[in-house]
Amino acid sequence: MKYIFYSSIFILLISCSAKKTEEKTPAPVKESLVLNLTDAQLKQADLLVEAASTKILHETIAVNGLVDVPPQSMVSISFPLGGYLKKTQLLPGMSIKKGEVIALMEDQSYVQLQQEYLVDKAKMEYLSADLQRQKELSDNEATSKKNYQQVQSEYKMVQVMIKSLEEKLRIIGIDPAQLSVANISRTVSLRSPINGFVTKVNVNIGKYVNPSDVLFELVNPDDIHAAMTVFEKDMHLIQKGMKAIVSLASNPAKKYEVEVLLVTRNINEARTGLVHCHFENTNHELLPGMFLNGSFNLSAKPSSVIPEESVVRFEGKEYVFVAKDAHQFEMVEVQTGTHQDGMVSIKEQTQIDINKVKFVTKNAYSLLGMLKNKAE
Repeated sequence: MKYIFYSSIFILLISCSAKKTEEKTPAPVKESLVLNLTDAQLKQADLLVEAASTKILHETIAVNGLVDVPPQSMVSISFPLGGYLKKTQLLPGMSIKKGEVIALMEDQSYVQLQQEYLVDKAKMEYLSADLQRQKELSDNEATSKKNYQQVQSEYKMVQVMIKSLEEKLRIIGIDPAQLSVANISRTVSLRSPINGFVTKVNVNIGKYVNPSDVLFELVNPDDIHAAMTVFEKDMHLIQKGMKAIVSLASNPAKKYEVEVLLVTRNINEARTGLVHCHFENTNHELLPGMFLNGSFNLSAKPSSVIPEESVVRFEGKEYVFVAKDAHQFEMVEVQTGTHQDGMVSIKEQTQIDINKVKFVTKNAYSLLGMLKNKAE
């Protein structure tokens, strides 16, 4: 029994000693982010070491959107009386001028409308003379006033008919003043109401179209603008008259200057709003529906900046290499700010004093490669 008791105490003491030993075991040292290079390695790496410079940077808001036109610059062409499309040469993208014939319509109803107008006009000439004759007879009491009133009533009815037929003729593009028996036609010319170009052709020759059918869609590019989407949190920063730079998503190298004309006062379900911008230079080849990327300049302030190529990205974080001396470099995590003209601002750091150290501004990624090889 004593033996068992002493054995238990011995095992307990050994366990406690083992725990103390485990507690005193130091944590593994974090992998070093310092790189020491030889003269040969420095020459091969071809590094450039510079201090941060101070530059006036504009804070920006990144946006995207579309090339758009206002509703009054988009025209859907239909024909009020319907009919058969006899002729057109329009194709999407074709340029057109206001008043240009864009299609030729044909239907017997056009002939009937012209016939009714000319018949009523001829009847009007007879009734006008008869009305004058009945008035003279009535004034001389040579006939009853009833006859005069009857002719007067018929005259006014035909007058109304002629006026309504004139308006119908004008709707389909026929000038009543130029219409006569000699030029009655079964075809009517459809003319463009604007200068611009064709975006859609929805019909083919020989097709019958109803009054509600859209034959063509036209757009006037003179009032083309950029409709940019801005997030809810940034809407209050955008003001009328602000300047911005936009570019096509397919050609980011070519920049276009725009000015804010209108900031919408509503937010959609995606928590964004629209900002309408006018192009400063209207001499461009932008088309409605093209995708745009852009940025608004907000404010300007001096910032410490380094070249963008100084910053390396590794495992989702951003780093720079700081020169400790001529041969030693340390990789330090940083947070970048505004990008402009190939430079990037560095936010204030706790690890380093930005204005008192020097950075590797050329071939920084070669140092990252060396550091990774060293770790392996």
